[in-house]
Amino acid sequence: MSAPFSIVVTGQSLIRHDLRAVSDPRLTEIAQILKASDVAFTNLETTIHGRHGGWPLKGSYFGAAAPGVLPALKELGFNSLALANNHAFDLGPPGILSTMEEVAAQNFLHAGIGVDRHHAAKAQRKIFGTRSVALIAMDAGPGPSFMYAEDASDGRMARPGVNRLNVSRVFDLEVDAFNMLRSIQERFLSSALERANYAQPEDPPDLNGQDEIDFYGTVFRRSNDTVRRIVVDRHSASAQLSAIAEEAARDAFVIVYLHHHHWEPSWQQVPSWVREFAHDCVNAGAGLFVSHGAPVLQAIEIYRNTPIFYGLGNFLFHTEKEEREWSPPEVWKSVIATCNFGSGGRLEDISLRPIVIGGTEALSNSAGDRLPFPVLVDGRMAADILEDLADRSAGFNTVLSLENGIGRIAL
Repeated sequence: MSAPFSIVVTGQSLIRHDLRAVSDPRLTEIAQILKASDVAFTNLETTIHGRHGGWPLKGSYFGAAAPGVLPALKELGFNSLALANNHAFDLGPPGILSTMEEVAAQNFLHAGIGVDRHHAAKAQRKIFGTRSVALIAMDAGPGPSFMYAEDASDGRMARPGVNRLNVSRVFDLEVDAFNMLRSIQERFLSSALERANYAQPEDPPDLNGQDEIDFYGTVFRRSNDTVRRIVVDRHSASAQLSAIAEEAARDAFVIVYLHHHHWEPSWQQVPSWVREFAHDCVNAGAGLFVSHGAPVLQAIEIYRNTPIFYGLGNFLFHTEKEEREWSPPEVWKSVIATCNFGSGGRLEDISLRPIVIGGTEALSNSAGDRLPFPVLVDGRMAADILEDLADRSAGFNTVLSLENGIGRIAL
């Protein structure tokens, strides 16, 4: 029987500045929480500009960091990193190679990128105390196909990149609107070859009969309703679930990480396809499911005694002042979640420490400078964060109580 152990998980770490020179007791408090657990996990929401170089492949949302951010995360207490996200390929394949090299040099448990698809999808394992922990990390986009790792084939080289959970976006349209869109398409596209030209560098999406059209790269389907749907590719999902089952069969504790930007109109809402996939991962053997993407807190669910964090928002969020889309206060509020497991590997409880990214002063003065790290909060601010999280988690049958400014989920 395995010994009791704990895992602390945080929001995503979009880190661009080395925090090792910061001497502040508020940051020390954060580090003490991280270091108190056997495993401390976050998502490295950037790519490393290291010895392999690279070139920016994005416009205003480009993000890269110097290798020094990694020992900074290590000094904070992190020992496990997901690397699959929308910024992992911002320097192209050279950034992938540098990130893998620098993360390995710091001895992090890490997963989610690789020199080819097989390597990127592979679970990585590490021993923490007496417990073997496996990490599988993936990204569901949306993103260009060339950011995802690819195996070599005849006449085609392997491509370093990100582990992909392949999903597609389909818009259902009522019949009159669908027919109008088809007539517009027929006026402008004269041949299948022209459609392929506009699809490059992507391949044209696959269509299922006359009830679907490809309108400049977006699939619309004739329907009785008007709704957007995210469809998970069954073959892609099966490959990820098989990897989870394989690690669980080896008696590893499996952490599954999903990053995506297929958000609902309300960022706090959990997409139904994510919930279904999370349940599939737990059924396959995952011991913990964590997701990031939407920069806000989403609900927590306990499914088959397994914690599912549908969205932990942000932990480190080094953005530019002119990026006004991050002005909602919810973007700057999150929790640090510590999951405690008993000697049989069974979840016993979760504690939730509310934080404000950048400091509470910045919430009331968006024009002021933010701290480059999160701070613990108490009092009314802590209660507001936890009560809001409790309300949303209640829809998933999760009972979250407040005890002295700390949230607690007890089983």
